[in-house]
Amino acid sequence: MNVTFRQLRLFLALAETGSVSAAAKVMHVMQPTASMQLKEMSLSVGLALYEVIGKKIYLTDVGKELAVTARAVAQTWDAFEQNVDAAKGLSRGKLRVAVVSTAKYFMPHLIGSFCTKHPAIDVSLEILNRDGVVHRLRENLDDLYIMSMPPKDMDLGDEAFMPNPIVLIAPNADPLAKRTQVGLHELAQRRFIVREKGSGTRMAADQFFRKMKFRPDVRLELGSNEAVKESVAGGLGLGVVSRHALHGHKKENGVSVIDIEGFPVSSAWHIVHPASKKLSPLALAFKKHMIQEVGRRKWPQA
Repeated sequence: MNVTFRQLRLFLALAETGSVSAAAKVMHVMQPTASMQLKEMSLSVGLALYEVIGKKIYLTDVGKELAVTARAVAQTWDAFEQNVDAAKGLSRGKLRVAVVSTAKYFMPHLIGSFCTKHPAIDVSLEILNRDGVVHRLRENLDDLYIMSMPPKDMDLGDEAFMPNPIVLIAPNADPLAKRTQVGLHELAQRRFIVREKGSGTRMAADQFFRKMKFRPDVRLELGSNEAVKESVAGGLGLGVVSRHALHGHKKENGVSVIDIEGFPVSSAWHIVHPASKKLSPLALAFKKHMIQEVGRRKWPQA
């Protein structure tokens, strides 16, 4: 079996993009060249690596296994290159980071300050819901993952690095916005607007409500913090969000944090990766940078 490293990179690009033309673009080759190389790989392996159904590419079982192998080879080589670069002063390289959607309120600042220090470093940032980030974590697609509720069924390298207080919000004109020390039981007749099931914010809130033996009357489950805030501002109910979604403020765009018994709910942001994964020098440098930057800046506290 004769497959080149560049062909492995091309097949990995195909697996990640789901398109021959997109894979060709990633590898900076013409589409006919990419198609020919992929055909040569299938002939060399002796089995079909993918099939096209309705103009969509599906990897075969052998193709999926090859994608895992190609990713491992590529990551090992990338780590070697970064080790060499680290010896030269961390002058270049590519960092892959996947974060849950609420982390978009602070991650660009942390990445921006890192890139200012290392201008030749390229950063790929994936912003997804929690399920999407957990999927990438299970597939080992990135260097680091940022989330508030890491999966408990995986062996992980896991470090909490910043508070993630969960707060209740109401429209600015709501009487609750002007009160202090409101009992949770007083909200029994109020409607709630929450994030979708599976989000870290929702999981932390649900754990708290179960602990307090309180069952919120949920009117809406929404897939973004912006949708929750707009719905609350529109008078549809009380909202549950991360304080980061308000940029650390107590009042923003028609909504206010309300002083409710038990809130803010304590949660934290975590830097995670598979426990067996050896972090590259670039990933280690970025992890150290995040922890140091969090210590320097003023972030929302629980």
